[in-house]
Amino acid sequence: MKKLLICSLAATFLCLGGISFADNGPADMMLQAEKDKAKKPKPAVFPHAKHQEFAKCADCHHSAKDGKQVAYVDGQEIGKCESCHYKGSGLPKKIETYKGAAHANCKDCHKKSAAEKPALAEKFNGCMPCHPKKK
Repeated sequence: MKKLLICSLAATFLCLGGISFADNGPADMMLQAEKDKAKKPKPAVFPHAKHQEFAKCADCHHSAKDGKQVAYVDGQEIGKCESCHYKGSGLPKKIETYKGAAHANCKDCHKKSAAEKPALAEKFNGCMPCHPKKK
């Protein structure tokens, strides 16, 4: 009876423990604007799981309150960037559109990372690392 109780508790703990880690989003994503589509759209390949190894959710995910950015909180619903970042949103020009916000966030982080680790500079050079040519 004691063994059954211990095994049941252990199994419950393992199952419930995995739930908290279960929804990390997709491993890889294709990012593309839906509202402010470019004349020549260039979707970006985003290795989400790779970024989760070193970045915090709040580095990219946030919400707005009274027009001010509020950091991500565990369990917060992840909305689409374009729900706030679109032409006419009233945000600063640099981050008004999804493309602008993504470029500002991604390029700034990549520049900082390349400055800290020069070996990354070539990996982050130009458009092709994120926007590969279609085959």
